[in-house]
Amino acid sequence: MTSDAKKLRITTVQWSPNGGSTNPHKPIFLGLHGWGSDERDFADLLQVIAPYNDYASLRAPIPLSDIYPTMVAGQTGFSWLHQMMPQGDQLDREAFAGAQAINEWVSVNIPTERDVIPLGFSQGGLMVTQLLRTNPERFRAGVVLSGFHAPGNLPETCPAEDRVGDLEIPVFFGFGDADEVVPRYELYATSAWLEEHTYLKEKSYSGLGHGVFYQELDDLRVWLSDMNITSGLM
Repeated sequence: MTSDAKKLRITTVQWSPNGGSTNPHKPIFLGLHGWGSDERDFADLLQVIAPYNDYASLRAPIPLSDIYPTMVAGQTGFSWLHQMMPQGDQLDREAFAGAQAINEWVSVNIPTERDVIPLGFSQGGLMVTQLLRTNPERFRAGVVLSGFHAPGNLPETCPAEDRVGDLEIPVFFGFGDADEVVPRYELYATSAWLEEHTYLKEKSYSGLGHGVFYQELDDLRVWLSDMNITSGLM
């Protein structure tokens, strides 16, 4: 493991009201933000798609100020990786390090009997796929928004690769056909991996760039209801 993939830990979390225990018998969402954002990114979105479910939105463990020491005071933001989109073996190692940090946090902070739904945007979407490749039995379903996945060249970074497909974990994968951040070939590769390893619902949105918009949230809300994860009520 390189120094770029050193041990990571989750230290900051934004919970839904009552510390994520308002509706303890419903699945809890894990919010996994993208590059340069923070744990506040998902509160409003989760209130739209799953208003009666609890959530824990995690701050990625790498401050951008560690990557860019010349950042102006007051600028902030966090990342799961030491670059926006590393490649090859480096991406494998860093995705694994991030997923291990999330797995460890979940094991300490969420009761084992409670269903967990990771929902990630961009780099956070990478974390969703990596969680399934490392600890798939722990996750009831997953949501990947404008995300990508690691190549899996290093088998030790995806130890559950050979069993995740048997679990048929439901995954929603949404992305825009005008995304200028995640290359189209990466989106297609992620789609192919999810198609092979999960019970996939994929939606591509015409004209959407690297973001999320109302039609996607409508589709996601319906899918969550269909999968019996949310009540479907507003």
